[in-house]
This record gives sequence, structure tokens and C-alpha cells, in this order.
Amino acid sequence: MATRFDPIRDLDRFFSEVTRTPNSTSLPMDLYRDGEVFIARIDMPGVDPSSIDVDVEDRTLTVRAQRQSEVADKDVKWLTRERTTGTYARQLTLGNRVSLDRIQANYQDGVLSLTIPVAEEARPRKISVSHTSPTVATEVVESSPAANEDSTEI
Repeated sequence: MATRFDPIRDLDRFFSEVTRTPNSTSLPMDLYRDGEVFIARIDMPGVDPSSIDVDVEDRTLTVRAQRQSEVADKDVKWLTRERTTGTYARQLTLGNRVSLDRIQANYQDGVLSLTIPVAEEARPRKISVSHTSPTVATEVVESSPAANEDSTEI
């Protein structure tokens, strides 16, 4: 089976692989719903827990953290440096369905876990249906001899 040679496509693929850098400024996150809460788990390896800042403003939740270099000596000759340092940030836009005042955060083993409860007014509710049997009103009507015998009065 013959393959086609496309020099432009192959050259583009080569340059994209060579120039590709890992997305080092983002914080990888898993987000899921478990019953009546949303859980966000954000990877923050090597981050000093005292540098973590979580705030909510205008329904935007922002997580900031800082990782500093463990090597303070300026005379160090780096052979490879892939572990980035600096300030990291991640933002989530929260809808009206969450309770902003009950958000909880916990940092353990390099992972920040955010628990975001669903707002009480946004929770599904079961509405009970009442059932009443219709009552039949009966009234005794005296008929007069002049009344039409085919008519029915209630």
C-alpha cells in the first residue's frame, strides 16, 4: 500500500512537536457532581499550603497558589529545568445553582479539594399530589305537573 508524501503537513507536524511546551501555567482539575455537592480536585504539587488563596467574586471562583524554587543559589548551573515556579491561577464560573457561602476547601497530598454545595432552592423537590374524590350534591326537587318530564334539574 502506497503512502502519500505531503511535505507541508510533515513539516508542520515536525515544528509543532519541536516547539510544543507543556502547559505549565495551568492547574489540572477534575470536576464532578456527587449527590448534592460539586467536587473540584485541583493538582498543585509542590505548592506551599500557606500560599493557596481561594476567593469568590461575582460568581467567579479563583484559586491562586505559588510554587517557589527549592534552589536559592544563583551560581547553580542548571542541566535541565522542567519544574516551573511562580504563581498559578485557575478560575471557575459558578452558576446560580450553588451555595457560595458554604464552599469548603481542603489541601492534602498536593491536591486541593473544593466542595461546592448545590443551593437549597436549586435542589429537585418531589411535589405530592393530593387526591380528593368528588362529592356529588344531591337535591330533592319536587316536580310539578306542569314541568316537562324530559328535563333534568340538578
